[in-house]
Amino acid sequence: MENMGVTADGAVCRSCGGTDLCEVLSLGDTPLANALLTKSQLKAPEPCYPLDLVFCRVCSLVQITKSVPPADLFGEYLYFSSVSDTMVVHASKLVQRVIRERQLDGNSLAAEIASNDGYLLQAYKQARIPIVGVEPATNIAAVALEKDIPTVCDFFSSQLVDKLIEDYGRADVIHANNVLAHVPDLNGVVYGLRRFVKDSGVIIVEVPYVRDMVDGTEFDTVYHEHLCYFSVTALTRLFERHGLVIHDVERLNIHGGSLRIFSGIDDCAAKPSENVGQLLEQEAKENIDRSDFYLTFAERVEVLKVELVTLLRELRDAGKKVAAYGASAKGSTLLNYFGIDATVIEFVVDRSPVKQGRYTPGTHIPIREPEALLEERPDYVLLLTWNFEEEVLRQQEAYRREGGKFIVPIPTLRVV
Repeated sequence: MENMGVTADGAVCRSCGGTDLCEVLSLGDTPLANALLTKSQLKAPEPCYPLDLVFCRVCSLVQITKSVPPADLFGEYLYFSSVSDTMVVHASKLVQRVIRERQLDGNSLAAEIASNDGYLLQAYKQARIPIVGVEPATNIAAVALEKDIPTVCDFFSSQLVDKLIEDYGRADVIHANNVLAHVPDLNGVVYGLRRFVKDSGVIIVEVPYVRDMVDGTEFDTVYHEHLCYFSVTALTRLFERHGLVIHDVERLNIHGGSLRIFSGIDDCAAKPSENVGQLLEQEAKENIDRSDFYLTFAERVEVLKVELVTLLRELRDAGKKVAAYGASAKGSTLLNYFGIDATVIEFVVDRSPVKQGRYTPGTHIPIREPEALLEERPDYVLLLTWNFEEEVLRQQEAYRREGGKFIVPIPTLRVV
């Protein structure tokens, strides 16, 4: 299978191989968003890479131009899905629905690509459905294995599919949540999904929706791990190239706006639902398949930058103490591009123990446990994980009762 776009650093599209690419947003040279530093690393030079977003006029895929070697990104990964209550509930609800609608049982196989710490597959396990996960990050795969979640520690590829089929058979359902955005070889992965799924099976994919990203000025979802940003139009063209049809699609609020697509083998899949046609029609009307849709995105990012930086400087000059919540990848993009460092933000708190005691990449802000908000009592907290606003505000009721306020930067700047 031809790997179109694998070597594309601004030269060719990762999906169709086209060369007609136009710039949407340039965030300059930035460090890797999840490369949190130890204290001993603070004085060492940090690798930085170009972070430029472009639009393919041929197949409508929005993508960044620079590919960082996957081993550098995912060799040791510090994002554990189970840390977020929202993600666990989101996954569990989907699994229960799939088991019911697909009538899965002990003879079925549920698989997940980029299965993280088993946060989704554990729901299948509890229902006694056979499972297998594929997770490239060694430290996270180890956590899944400790939970007795069968996990292959490797990058998903057509070659790995041969071994998966040999060891487990073909899958009745394959989940790929927020993984297509991360892979440099889109065609290789989709081709592998096509081979791994049963003729009667379903592939369930969740990806950030580029329409919501642009409408909500969600520029901070752009970082080196997120290579691609999808529309239904771009996904349809990608999947059709490999004999897969999208037979249903849902819009989700999670992660600032996502798509959940249900796909199957062309000859066997159900007839596409009205949702698919309606979203394709809406995208055509809004010119999502044309560069015009993206023209004002960079301008709105600059307006947000001025607004937030001005607010933070005014608070600092007034003697207010400001912290941040969430040592996330999106937070890294925002802090670095806006030039917000430890002179403005005293510390960041995060629920993940593996992040605590480290420092944010590029900006070198210390990361502490959430309890530090009540101990230090900052006047304001910049919510870097704005996509989990409801969950965070609920968890931090005690801090807010003491008079603490959160600054929510996206989609529009506000204080709550």
